[in-house]
Amino acid sequence: MTFKSLGLSAPLLQAVQKKKYTVPSPIQEKAIPVILEGKDILASAQTGTGKTAGFTLPLLQRITEQSRWKRRPLRALVLTPTRELAAQVYENVQEYSLFTDIRSTVIFGGVNANPQIKTLKQGVDVLVATPGRLLDLHGQKALSLSKIEILVLDEADRMLDMGFLRDIKKIIGLLPAQRQNLLFSATFSKEIRALAHNILKDPVSVETAPENTAAERVEQQIYRVDKNRKTDLTAKLISEGDWHQVLVFTRTKHGANRLSKKLEKKGISSAAIHGDKSQNARTKALAGFKDNSIRVLVATDIAARGLDIPLLPHVINYELPNVPEDYVHRIGRTGRAGAEGEAISLVSLDEVEYLRGIEKLLGEKLPHNTAEGFELTETKESVKEAKEKAQQNRTRRKSRKTDGSLDSRKTGSKKRTFPKSRNGRVSSRR
Repeated sequence: MTFKSLGLSAPLLQAVQKKKYTVPSPIQEKAIPVILEGKDILASAQTGTGKTAGFTLPLLQRITEQSRWKRRPLRALVLTPTRELAAQVYENVQEYSLFTDIRSTVIFGGVNANPQIKTLKQGVDVLVATPGRLLDLHGQKALSLSKIEILVLDEADRMLDMGFLRDIKKIIGLLPAQRQNLLFSATFSKEIRALAHNILKDPVSVETAPENTAAERVEQQIYRVDKNRKTDLTAKLISEGDWHQVLVFTRTKHGANRLSKKLEKKGISSAAIHGDKSQNARTKALAGFKDNSIRVLVATDIAARGLDIPLLPHVINYELPNVPEDYVHRIGRTGRAGAEGEAISLVSLDEVEYLRGIEKLLGEKLPHNTAEGFELTETKESVKEAKEKAQQNRTRRKSRKTDGSLDSRKTGSKKRTFPKSRNGRVSSRR
């Protein structure tokens, strides 16, 4: 099977050749012909399988073939859950439309909207957007969705996880009833199928691998380790293995910041990326990671969506996700495009239930390893005591904040008095 045999036009084949792609991936092989026929699609594929090209290439061809507008209204809309994914999809659209007359742009929050509005006013065919910024600019009448011919929902499962269902429904209500709909999701949950039922019309279902299966070329290992030794073990693995481009996952933003700082102190260049970081900080961190000036990128699950690092060799689960499906998404960041990868999970005693859930989902027992000097010493009793102590500390800190707030009210503000007027009433002088 070749890209030419899929029915792609000469300009698109030229762009594919420029990227040095020769054989379509399974998702591309199945999705591209269906989309070219104008049918709706419900597609599932693991991260790193080429799904972006799977919808971008046929989308661009259909836009080119049906060009009939003197002015340039928005004709194709790609919705993504995160800024990083939006930027990555937009980059792909640019690369594949290089030899066509198609104009495209991307809009997302966290940055000044004025340059985005200026670009939209110049005329755009394909728009890649996050839901929030799209609705914001539509509310400002900076764009119109009345001519949209193709709608793509990319990583729809994550959009639902992030609470975008209401925004998606609002956006759907702004689109023409007659359009082609393409829904791509890593998993087909009940919620996704319900969304698909409301949006898609007689869709063709495409699935290239069983749901929630780990990438075949990823070597997975479990290290049982005490919770308070995880940072030291992470540094040991990275340093002794001379690893570069290591993506480390934590459950929280605070945890990502804390781990990044600790690794820096140990002489390992690192940066944290999560939702509280500014867009400039996130872009800078990702750029440093890609050019190897930063060895370790510490990320939360949501922030990692859309990260596209070719041939990423190592993923470390510093903390296991409490949702088993997220484990599959995490380790899918490595072992992409036929390359081999390694995924290591550091599991403390209080995460054993998470590990069991992951192994149940995968249908296999993951191999365990032990690092010398990092043998597990935790007991159920010690874990319970640590949790109780942590809870007490949180309660104490919260109490101090409350007490401090009350004290400031008592000492920091004086009761305002107003002079009485002649009739004895209090004057409300302002």
